[in-house]
Amino acid sequence: MLKRIEQIKSEAEGAIAAAGSTAELEELRVRFLGRKAELTMLLRGIADLPQEERGKVGSAANRVRQQLELKLEECAAELEASEISVSLAEGQVDVTLPGSPTHPAGHLHLITRTTRQIEDVMIGLGYRVIEGPEVEHDYYNFTALNHPPGHPARMLQDTFYVQSDPEVLLRTHTSPVQIRAMETQAPPIFVVVPGKVYRRDSDATHSPMFHQVEGLAIGEGITLADLQGTLVEMLGAIFGGSRQVRMRPHFFPFTEPSVEFDVSCFLCDGSGQLAVGERCNLCKGIGWIEVGGAGMVDPNVLGFVEANGYDPEKVQGFAFGMGVERIAMLRHGVPDLRRFFDNDVRVLGQFL
Repeated sequence: MLKRIEQIKSEAEGAIAAAGSTAELEELRVRFLGRKAELTMLLRGIADLPQEERGKVGSAANRVRQQLELKLEECAAELEASEISVSLAEGQVDVTLPGSPTHPAGHLHLITRTTRQIEDVMIGLGYRVIEGPEVEHDYYNFTALNHPPGHPARMLQDTFYVQSDPEVLLRTHTSPVQIRAMETQAPPIFVVVPGKVYRRDSDATHSPMFHQVEGLAIGEGITLADLQGTLVEMLGAIFGGSRQVRMRPHFFPFTEPSVEFDVSCFLCDGSGQLAVGERCNLCKGIGWIEVGGAGMVDPNVLGFVEANGYDPEKVQGFAFGMGVERIAMLRHGVPDLRRFFDNDVRVLGQFL
């Protein structure tokens, strides 16, 4: 009986050492230590042995059982570690590889692209691009731009004010940067100011947050004709070289005289009709599309920066402003301004 126990031990140790996986090791555990294993049956039959053999056989069988259990645990730990390493090596994901299917490369948002196109045109005309704060003081946003205290634009239904300070607000236009720029630079000055602005509007053609581009030119001898020439060159570069530009009288607090400027419709070529008897829906049949506002800088505005060399008796100039979303909508036929902010890749992916 003792000899057989040693044989079982030898067979089991050899088989355990040769096991190649935890699954195979589990089969060996059942084979040598399971309920129906030979060693287990020997331990159950000790009571049937002669009195003088029970102690020796029982002790030897238990010792072998414990040794095999320890051997199985050690071997199982080694195999598990090895299998985990193999699994990690074979199943690791290379995050530098493209996805499946491969996603197209990203691109600039249409509003950013339109803004940069306008900037490029103005840089080519000798302007430089500057920026200013979006959270602005009442002085720069209204007072220094010739808005009287009771002006409707100052009211809560039009403007977002900071609750803790009624003199601080989200700027309603990029024009405050005109004053800030003139405070830091003597004339002549030629700047273009892109950026976000905020107003209490929300519909298909208005958004509480939108983008503007402001232009400012101040120097000696600058006239309204220079403004018209600048607009013709800029809008021609944006909408096509054959575009015509017209200016209509209007009113803005910070320019005098003030104008709104239109560009000839690029869909119907200014005729107002797409075909005989078919009205152009883009320009509503009038042949012109409103683009923005402009005018000669009001002397009162220059008076706020006169100490910086802007004597209204010696220098004068013009300013213009337009909405970037409107330019993008006109150029690309987008019917609803809100589509620019929906983050719908089906829309954004059309403008690669």
